[in-house]
Amino acid sequence: MSSRTKVLVSGRTQAALVRLLQLMMVVLLGIGLYVGDASIMTNATIGLLVTQLPAVLERKYEITMNVGLVLWITLAMSLHALGTVPLPGLDFESLYGATWWWDHMTHALSSSLVVGSAYAITRAFQEHTEHLHMGPKFTLVYLLIFVMAFGVFWELIEFYVAIGAQVLGIPRVLTQYGLDDTVLDLVYNSIGGLLVAIFGTTYLIGISDQLRGRLESGSTDR
Repeated sequence: MSSRTKVLVSGRTQAALVRLLQLMMVVLLGIGLYVGDASIMTNATIGLLVTQLPAVLERKYEITMNVGLVLWITLAMSLHALGTVPLPGLDFESLYGATWWWDHMTHALSSSLVVGSAYAITRAFQEHTEHLHMGPKFTLVYLLIFVMAFGVFWELIEFYVAIGAQVLGIPRVLTQYGLDDTVLDLVYNSIGGLLVAIFGTTYLIGISDQLRGRLESGSTDR
């Protein structure tokens, strides 16, 4: 079997996994609607919308993502949505509440997406203009600071959403599990971001080059 065939089969398998995970989120949305759980409905809906972004970018801006990147995005969103669903095997407690590492895993995955997006956009701007230059070491530090700042911002959103839900007497769609959990979330955010910054940037060059092309075509149009 040739390497080309192996890649093709791998791509088809990844695409099938993307569809399967999207179908899972549709099922989760149905469960949320059936039981009237706002948290499940919100997270499943947001997850489905985010996984449609690659198709929107390709259709509207002709920016094509590698199927592996699409799977990366879909996996992060689907695991987050799954974590909000009460499961019979856990005495109808969610994975977030019953499994100590689930929250940290999803935070690491989500932060890896944030760092990946930041890297692709930053590299596109660097290639587009001569006024912006960041060496490899500075880029690594920049990405770590970026993901840490985003993590703090997200924790504040979770806190104020929880407070708002308590004041208004409505169900929480986001939950914090205390200060210790928040600190651990920030640690795992940094771990996820660091792994992508060190090992994952090679896989983002293609999307970055396409973004640069869009910037250049936009400048030419003007």
